[in-house]
Amino acid sequence: MKTSAYVVFNPQSGKGRGQKLVAPVLEALARVGVQVEHGLTQKAGDESRLTLEALERGHETVVAVGGDGTWSNVADALLKSGKPARLGLVPAGTGCDLAKSLGIPPRDVEACARIVQAGAVKRIDVGRVEERHFVNVVGFGFDIAVLEDSWKVRYLGGDLLYVYCALRQLAFFPGFPVEMAVDGGPVERRDLMMLIIANARVFGGGFKIAPRADLADGRLDAVAFGNMRLARRLPLMVRLLQGSHESSPEVATALGRSFSLRFEQPPAYETDGEWNRARSTELRIETVPEALQVLVPATD
Repeated sequence: MKTSAYVVFNPQSGKGRGQKLVAPVLEALARVGVQVEHGLTQKAGDESRLTLEALERGHETVVAVGGDGTWSNVADALLKSGKPARLGLVPAGTGCDLAKSLGIPPRDVEACARIVQAGAVKRIDVGRVEERHFVNVVGFGFDIAVLEDSWKVRYLGGDLLYVYCALRQLAFFPGFPVEMAVDGGPVERRDLMMLIIANARVFGGGFKIAPRADLADGRLDAVAFGNMRLARRLPLMVRLLQGSHESSPEVATALGRSFSLRFEQPPAYETDGEWNRARSTELRIETVPEALQVLVPATD
């Protein structure tokens, strides 16, 4: 029996790399015997629309070609549909951080096609905030400042873009206060530079934000960076790249199934690189255990 799949392309991902991969991905899938239909996004919301239309036509595998934002939007549509469909990943975006946690090769279309054809599945947890699912991280504060800065930089791409923007924002981001409770426990008020609640290990194009995160443990990893002067920020960012930041006195971590947050005003936040504005000053972030089936490299 031949494998079939619907392929969602984000042609704008990776500053146009998604467009360049349309023919190579379709050809690679055909070579390994995968029958495909495909569609290209043109505007916000198209990932969800194309995914839902593919499911209605009977597809049980949706392959998303793009980056973390594309994968997150397709995953959100799969989960909201209630159908037991599988998600395949082909990296074509700026960061592609979820792929790093799952062992998906970053620039090997042929290998990604073989993963789709082989059909090995890993069930992973997802996070949820404001009725929106995320697969990698939700982030507040410095994280958002870096994301917004990345929109203005046209001369860099890939992992280097986020590293560069992070360095630029070290001197300018003022910090923010937040009240947080984990799993219904006591509320603590903190003055932070950044708060990341992670489902996976890597974010921002290579920062090892939660080195011990497990995509199938039913919990999310919170990493809170206290607000600090510039002289402390730069060394801490270096340690973040190395994944050794958790031992710093300015960093606090917590594992939990749910996190309740209260801000002074509705915050901007990112889910898998996608910018959002909260509807209120209070947010609840929770895990949905083993909710998503993702195609991954087969293991012996």
